[in-house]
Amino acid sequence: MHALFRGTSVIPVLTIERERDAVPLARALFEGGLGVIEVALRTPAAAAAIAAIARELPHIVVGAGTLQRAADVAAAVHAGARFLVSPGTTPELAASALASELPYLPGVATPSEVMAARSLGLCLMKLFPAAALGGVGFLQALAPVFPGIAFCPTGGIGERDAADYLALPNVAMVGGSWMAPKDAIAAGDWPHIRRLAERAAAIGRAEAA
Repeated sequence: MHALFRGTSVIPVLTIERERDAVPLARALFEGGLGVIEVALRTPAAAAAIAAIARELPHIVVGAGTLQRAADVAAAVHAGARFLVSPGTTPELAASALASELPYLPGVATPSEVMAARSLGLCLMKLFPAAALGGVGFLQALAPVFPGIAFCPTGGIGERDAADYLALPNVAMVGGSWMAPKDAIAAGDWPHIRRLAERAAAIGRAEAA
């Protein structure tokens, strides 16, 4: 887990509608400095998109997100995902994800859910939907209660406030989609996405400095 995400501060969370967009999109993000990406299993093309990236761009770490059931885990593993992310957690989903032996970020939204995930031996969790839950203030409140637990907040985070999250001691990285807007993907405007990725990567470097 730590080796996979070392040096990663910003993870693009991608909704890919067309398989043909997967490789050029991932390449543009990588060229902009974002080498770890998450493809949400929200579209019919998602699994094929993960497989294409894993096959053609092996230097990019591609994971599968929006996992909600054991079948999603199986599809992600088959496609070649290198890590798994879920918006929430159920016993069945957690068991399947942990059995895959891939790094797994369970989705949590309450202290009880943090405790449940911690009881499974997990110490890095996805906080979702971060902004709606209270954002930076909510994470600040969690920090003294859950020492040793780190979060990847996603949901409602943009370029303007990403640095505020990354400045928190219990935030390891943030996830967002602002560097891959839908209209730019649809138009195949990869240079624009690369520029947005460069700005996102700079946020992470600034906070790490």
